[in-house]
Formats: sequence, structure tokens, C-alpha cells
Amino acid sequence: MIRISRIDAFAIRVPIAAPIKVAFGTFRDRPMVLVRITDTEGATGWGEIWSNWPAVGAEHRARLAVDLGQALIGQEFVDPPAVYDHLTRLTEVLVLQTGEVGPVAQVIAGIDIAAWDLHARKAGQPLCRMLAARPEDRVPVYATGLNPDGPEHFAAARLAEGHRAFKLKIGFGRDLDLRNIAAVRGAIGRDATFMLDANQSLSRDAALDMIAAAAPHGITWLEEPMRVDAPMADWQDLSDRSPIPLAGGENLRGTQFDDWMAQGILDFYQPDITKWGGVTGCLRVARAAATAGKSYCPHVFGGGLANLASLHVLAAAGAPGWLELDCHPNAGRELILRDMLPVTDGTVPVPGTPGLGAEVVLADFARHVTWASDMAWQDGRLAG
Repeated sequence: MIRISRIDAFAIRVPIAAPIKVAFGTFRDRPMVLVRITDTEGATGWGEIWSNWPAVGAEHRARLAVDLGQALIGQEFVDPPAVYDHLTRLTEVLVLQTGEVGPVAQVIAGIDIAAWDLHARKAGQPLCRMLAARPEDRVPVYATGLNPDGPEHFAAARLAEGHRAFKLKIGFGRDLDLRNIAAVRGAIGRDATFMLDANQSLSRDAALDMIAAAAPHGITWLEEPMRVDAPMADWQDLSDRSPIPLAGGENLRGTQFDDWMAQGILDFYQPDITKWGGVTGCLRVARAAATAGKSYCPHVFGGGLANLASLHVLAAAGAPGWLELDCHPNAGRELILRDMLPVTDGTVPVPGTPGLGAEVVLADFARHVTWASDMAWQDGRLAG
């Protein structure tokens, strides 16, 4: 049983030396929202809430997590899915009233991750073993963060570190995109796995043109070539005509995954565990993908808890896939992961310690906290 006594949240912003460019904008710092659940026995669990965009979103989501979490205090739940389903039902009308479908879904996802971390810690088991009888002990990863400015140099450095799969961002103009595709393939060699991500930036015709030009470079998938809300007929046409398999899912929620799976448009499903679903929702998608003979490749572009939660679900999924591994420097993420995920021949180990496998030390983040539910500071450090 889970009996919740307190929920806290912490908005964290870590500066970065160089901006990160994607098709829809530029990241100038790395935000992270952590949420902590405490039960009536004093045990804790940690989760992470998606907060990449807009730039001001982290503080809003941290406050929202504490506000929505009040509905759980004093309640008793049989397991984490019961927490997830209860909070989802409870906020259905709120979402209609406010239009805050994204932030509410992201907060529920973070609370769900924390509930699972708490549940597994109390059982003394790594999370993946709470989800599957025989989880994988290592999972394949791919290096992400290959952005438009000289990506071949970034890719070559990751290859030397042990990566064997790479994803390049496109959507910056046809000439630059094609130049970068050729340069990255040249840097990583023909044996490496190579994916493309357009971040919804292309029309159907532009996507077909890009597919025709990129296909000779041996592309494993093209991710989100078009807007996710483009007509399903356009997606179906693109899928039918593309020699490159399509990937997507980070911008889908709930029953939308069922609809897309029924259409058979995607070969690679990529929900973001902190953006929608948490462990509970994403595990359901992963198992549906396995049943459909598709791959489960969780999208990750957050902090360390996002990496770990995604890793455990992939290890338990029963479906083939890769874990996205952001290779940009991110001190906030690194203070959580430390040396837990060394890359060896394109794979990383699944932590065998209880819960997600990480210990969050709030004092490590003191100078980066922009808002916390308990703004108590002692000797320059965050209390609690």
C-alpha cells in the first residue's frame, strides 16, 4: 500500500556554455523539475517532470505539482498505477477548464515516477524487477544532440566514447540538412546505426523529398517528419511511400497511441516518460508495441531521473529498442547519474540498486534551485 503524507517539488536551472538548437527553438539553459513523494512512514521516492519548453515552464510545473499533489495526501493506494489512474481521473475536468493538458499530464507523469521509485525502494528491488520477471540487464542506447553546427565532430567524439547509434537533428533547410547527413555518416562509418529527427518541421512533400535524398545514407528511422496533428491520411501516405521507417510518439498521449498503432504508421514508438504517462502509461505503450511487433524507443531530453525511469521501462518492455542518451553537457543530469551509465559498445547497464537506482542530494543543486515547495535554506544549502 502507498499512503502519501507529503509532496515537494524543486525547479532547477543549470546554465550551459553553448546554446542547443532544435528546429523549433534554442535552449539557453537546462531546466529540471524534481518531485519528491514522502509516505506516512517517512520513506521517499523521486520523479521528474518534463520542463524543456517554454523557457519559463519549470517554475510553473513545480508549483502545479505541489498543488495537484495535495489531492493525494492522506489517501491510500494499492500500487502506483492506482495513484496514476486516480490523479488522471481527478484532473479531467480541470484540463478542460484550463487548457493545461500538457503541464497537467507532465506533473502526473512525474508523480507517477516518484510513486514507482518509492514502491520499488520499499520492496528493496530495482524498478525494472517490479515491472517484469526477467528484465534486460543492459540496453542499447543512441547518442542524441547532433545539432546543425558541425555535427560530424560531435558524432565522431561519441563514437570514440563507445556509442554505436546516433540521431541527427534536421529541419534547418534542405542544403544544410543534406550536408550534415552526409558528413555524419562519413564520421560514424557504414556500420553505425543512424537516425534523423525533424521535430515536426516538414510538410508531406518536403518529407518525401528529404526521404528520397537521405535514404542512400542508410537511415534507420525518420522521427516526426510532419506535424503530429497533420491529417492521418497524409501520415499514412508518407508511411506507405517511405523506404525509411517512421518514428514518433513524444507528442502523443493516452488513447492516441492506440489510434496510431491501429493505423500501423510507425515502426518506432517514442513516448517521453516525463511528458506523458510516467512509468505506468509508458509501460502500457511499450507492451502494446511489443505485441504489435514494433520497437519501443523512449524519448529522453531531461535530467537524470528521466534517463533512469526510461531505462527501467525499456529493460522491462519485452520489445526491441534503444534508449535516447542526450550527450550534451548537463550538470544537473550528471549530478544524479554520475557514473551510473557508462557506454560500452553501444549499451549501458541497468542499475541493480532499489528503485530508480539514484540518490538525489538536494544540497548538490542548491545554487541552481529557482523555486522549491519549502524554501528553507540553511548555511547556503536547501534544507530537507
